Amino acid sequence: MTFHDIFKSGFLENMNSVSIFDMVLALVLAFGLGMFIFLVYKKTFSGVMYSSSFGVTLIALTMITTVVILAVTSNVVLSLGMVGALSIVRFRTAIKEPLDIAFLFWAIAVGIVLAAGMIPLAVVGSLGIGIVLLVFVNRKPQLNPYIVVLACERHESEQQAVEFLKGKVQRCVVKSKTVQKERIELNLEIRMKEDNTDFMNELAEMDGVSSAVLVSYSGEYMG
Repeated sequence: MTFHDIFKSGFLENMNSVSIFDMVLALVLAFGLGMFIFLVYKKTFSGVMYSSSFGVTLIALTMITTVVILAVTSNVVLSLGMVGALSIVRFRTAIKEPLDIAFLFWAIAVGIVLAAGMIPLAVVGSLGIGIVLLVFVNRKPQLNPYIVVLACERHESEQQAVEFLKGKVQRCVVKSKTVQKERIELNLEIRMKEDNTDFMNELAEMDGVSSAVLVSYSGEYMG
């Protein structure tokens, strides 16, 4: 078999299975929708540390998925080989935010739908998902939870401080209590009536209270 016979085996024929126009159109749309996904991710990010590389990954993932699905839809044999090749790939990167998983699936789904030729579904679906995320993720709770770290010297001062705190906030629940010699430390979850935090100054000046710390609380981290 000569070198010319190898190319006559069907390799050159597969080059025309997807037109240049279809490839360019799919990649341009994938880039545009990937940018839209990236902007929504940037607007709705609420984690501890923002990663710009993850946003770029969303754009690249949308385009890569489009290229892969274009190749798969043009050749049945290639689709079977692609399934086998991707089944042995193992991704070790940990996903720190649960919402990041939704953005990854969103980028992959858009690439698949675009490559399948369902452009209206990809565009309208992305707009709908983006609006839902912008509305619900950026919505602030009516009552923000806070944690009060209270250090008292005696049991009597602890009771007085807790009673004072319950009178100043809308909700007060003891989350943990540490007792040592001549020191009692309390962690209390509170819901404030308003944004005024002057009551913490009064709490710290009470007799028997050595320190009072107020921090915001999201259920996952404090800061």
